[in-house]
Amino acid sequence: MSGMVLDPGDRSLPTGFAPGVPAGRVVAPKDAATVMLVRDGSAGLEVFLQKRVKGMAFAAGMTVFPGGGVDPRDADVSVSWHGPEPDWWAQRFGCTPETARALVCAAVRETFEESGVLLAGPDAATLVGDTGHYAAARAALVARDLSLAEFLAGEDLVLRADLLRPWSNWVTPEGEPRRYDTRFFLAAMPTGQQADGSTSEAVEAYWATPRQALADFADGRCHLLPPTRVTLEELAEHSGAGTALEAERTLAKIIPKLVQRDGRWHVLLPGEPGFEEAK
Repeated sequence: MSGMVLDPGDRSLPTGFAPGVPAGRVVAPKDAATVMLVRDGSAGLEVFLQKRVKGMAFAAGMTVFPGGGVDPRDADVSVSWHGPEPDWWAQRFGCTPETARALVCAAVRETFEESGVLLAGPDAATLVGDTGHYAAARAALVARDLSLAEFLAGEDLVLRADLLRPWSNWVTPEGEPRRYDTRFFLAAMPTGQQADGSTSEAVEAYWATPRQALADFADGRCHLLPPTRVTLEELAEHSGAGTALEAERTLAKIIPKLVQRDGRWHVLLPGEPGFEEAK
């Protein structure tokens, strides 16, 4: 896997954590999409982050990128689409074209719902500017009263799949009661739009360089799940948004393992000492 980090550092999970599924039983992961919005700041590449509320059923209190699970309606073939076709995405993510279409649509929808950034435009060559006048539609999407296909059709907009780049594919470890097969996408922050924190799922939203976010994690000022931490380490290798968007990525499913040591659970990633021996 391109960019895999081999220094595990301290990946011990909070005291009292224990896998929520009985041994021998594995929960099937649900498809999900996550988007790293990047831009060029005074200190180099910056990425948009959100701190999730503590009451969330998954990743409570964690600092994450916008994203979420696939809605069955995300597979609607009526979506007006510009960019690489579902077959292209299916080859990169190792899934069916139908699933690939749903993943790309979920990436666009979740990014709009959670940050107000909309990767769509009136035609294949343009993007919407200020998305504030779509506030009612955004709320309807969050409430699932409106599908992405209905929203785009109603506003005569084209989904801009060409603005997304495939980055990685992470699967929640076995033993977890909520598992996701998450495809990570990269996208540049559109000119004229603003990313915000107007979502009930986050208590804070901000831009930071990957190195700043990793320093906050090291100092205990934020909490990162392994996929977020590794992705930030990978993004930190790029001086600007342009080089990150142009990076050639080799994608494979990354499925961490949970191991118990000294009374606490730890996360192991592929390539790290003890991973192959862990069950």
